[in-house]
Amino acid sequence: MAADTPAPAVLLPRRRGIELALIVVAVLLSVYGYCHVGLARTGAVPPGAVGYGAGLGVLALLAHLAVRLRAPYADPLLLPIGVLLNGLGLVLIYRLDLQTPGDRAAPAQLVWSALGITLFAYVVAALRDHRVLQRYAYVCVAAALVLLTLPIFFPAVNGARIWIRIAGFSIQPGEFAKVLLAVFFAAYLAANRNALAYAGRRVWKLQLPTGRVLGPIVAIWLVSVGVLILERDLGTSLLFFGLFVVMLYVATGRTGWIAVGLLLATLGAVAVGRMEPHVAARIQDWLHPFASIEAGQGPGQLAQSLFAFAAGGVLGTGLGLGHSILIGFATKSDFILATAGEELGLAGLSAIFLLYGLLVERGYRAGLALREPFGRLLAVGLASIVALQVFVIAGGVTGLIPLTGMAMPFLAQGGSSVVTNWAIVALLIRVSHSARRQYDGQVAP
Repeated sequence: MAADTPAPAVLLPRRRGIELALIVVAVLLSVYGYCHVGLARTGAVPPGAVGYGAGLGVLALLAHLAVRLRAPYADPLLLPIGVLLNGLGLVLIYRLDLQTPGDRAAPAQLVWSALGITLFAYVVAALRDHRVLQRYAYVCVAAALVLLTLPIFFPAVNGARIWIRIAGFSIQPGEFAKVLLAVFFAAYLAANRNALAYAGRRVWKLQLPTGRVLGPIVAIWLVSVGVLILERDLGTSLLFFGLFVVMLYVATGRTGWIAVGLLLATLGAVAVGRMEPHVAARIQDWLHPFASIEAGQGPGQLAQSLFAFAAGGVLGTGLGLGHSILIGFATKSDFILATAGEELGLAGLSAIFLLYGLLVERGYRAGLALREPFGRLLAVGLASIVALQVFVIAGGVTGLIPLTGMAMPFLAQGGSSVVTNWAIVALLIRVSHSARRQYDGQVAP
């Protein structure tokens, strides 16, 4: 009997042309927004419009060439979404710069964006196989803990020790640590997923793994969260906790971990809220956002944010025509979403959330398409970082949950944040490339 002939590998369409077309649209939309802000504020097109468009276009083209040459089967939507969100963030920061002459943040943000896209191109080109990262799991976790600890030795800024400032240069190490911890969690959980899911003692409906298996990863998580609490960086603490629970659930398939995570998060929030005055003040502002108005002291930041969203209505006031600058010092970082809500309205804000949702969905899709556990967990973890950040920040500025002080991915002012987000997109590009190349267990040449 003749042996069965294996089915030939079927190559998926690369769709790099679609990616390039979408990048062009993203750049044009960003330039249009930039010009619209200038026309609305000064009645003339900004003199730097051509340079802004050329700079963003060249950076986007560099990223596209890296993907076309090194990851041709990657998802064609990931890079255009990153370019559009980054471009919109630059437009919003420039718009706020026009009302804060002493604080020009847009040029610095453009430089950081250039560094982020350069890092993106390097990761896509140099990292030929994402599975290589699994070998460096413990190197990643050691580096993450060092990065998280460093800000303790520097002065606090706005009540939190999350910055390293040297000679006028500042970075936020926690932004880089979250990617390193995602790599470690993915590697450790992939190597021990069977023991986590099926070994140990069963309590109620939850299968508890043995301490030998669960102990190391819980210890790493507790140390990282403990350091962040000492630094009063509670937003990143919440992010790490959510990341840990999500990845543990994906690795084991046990829904009980979600319930345990929510219970522990509630208990931790209550405890920290009672012991930490900085957190307690934020909780009081969340519970009573208009208390300062009733006391005759004027609106606080959260109240101004809510006013901005209300003023935007459905279609917004138009780019450059809002008053979100009244929010105060955090209007370009924590509260930049309020500017988008006021000037683009509910329609524009919904479009932004859809972009984030699509970015997260494509990350999850790439992970689920892989047949090896490390890549699946890494993609889910990285996409969950974006999802958790968007939820925590959007929830804070809209009054759904207390404020945490994190940066909106790509939109908000912050060099460390934009560089880290481009690294996340680069890793998702690599994972999606591997996922789309495989066919029936075979890898197309």
